[in-house]
Amino acid sequence: MPSTKVNLNKEKNVPNKRYFSEEKKDMISGYMYIAPFFIIFALVGLYPTIYSIFLAFQDWNGLSPMEFVGLENFRVVLMDDLFWKSVYNTIVIGLMGTAPQLVIGIILAFLLNLGFLKFKQFFRVTIFMPYITSMVAVALIFSVLFSNHESSMANYVLGLFGFDPVDWATSEWGTKIAISIMVFWRWVGYNTIIYLAGIQSISNDLYEAATIDGANKFQQLLYITMPLLKPFILLTVFFSTVGALQLFAEPTVFLGSSAFTRDEAMTVVMYLYRDAFRLQSFGTASATAVILLFIIIIAAAVNLLLTNRLGRKKRSAK
Repeated sequence: MPSTKVNLNKEKNVPNKRYFSEEKKDMISGYMYIAPFFIIFALVGLYPTIYSIFLAFQDWNGLSPMEFVGLENFRVVLMDDLFWKSVYNTIVIGLMGTAPQLVIGIILAFLLNLGFLKFKQFFRVTIFMPYITSMVAVALIFSVLFSNHESSMANYVLGLFGFDPVDWATSEWGTKIAISIMVFWRWVGYNTIIYLAGIQSISNDLYEAATIDGANKFQQLLYITMPLLKPFILLTVFFSTVGALQLFAEPTVFLGSSAFTRDEAMTVVMYLYRDAFRLQSFGTASATAVILLFIIIIAAAVNLLLTNRLGRKKRSAK
């Protein structure tokens, strides 16, 4: 009898080797699969954002110890006339370069989806090519097209209509127009491909029924394509708005080394870059970044509000 009790006690003390159930193992493996994204996002996105907000309240030149100054950096930025000039330039160039590409992108996507169009793949690749073209090559091309010389292509075209040559790289509106055309040329193909994917997701039965009812191509575009493209339009408007407010590469490569010494095409991000890496004022640069964040949030909210109201008006009209 004593030996039997000992064996029973030993059996009770045997540990259970199944530490996790199958459900918990699946959950842990799922978290491990998505962990790399969150780790990279924390290091590359979240930490710089939090650190930039922290720097917005500090006076720091990158070398000396930081000094807390409260809201002084925001006051300095908001009282600077050049900052408001950069905001004005950003909005003007953004509207001139972004609004036309959204409209023309829809038209091009509709044309590329026509059944009788030949060489569709060639045209689609050609339209998308500017998006993947190097910015250095783009800068070289547009510096030649919009040269201040009278024989440049832009001035030659203006001369055909009786206009005087324009100093594209030095004049106020000449610089804005040249950069806006560069932005339009580079991004119109990207939006066209997105709209083309949206159009191809629309059932052909709707177009066939509209054709039977006597609707022409323009009416099909207006009453079938546009309402069903609303989610894609919202997406491109949001991305285009954020991209326009973060404009940096196009004016920098077009104007070259003089981009940060003149205010004709100074954008908010260029103003931020100048404060941080040319004036070594990381506090005001971070304050500018925080202000830009709020401007982007407000612009995105306004875009969303306007598009939702437009959609409700169309539904109520029906």
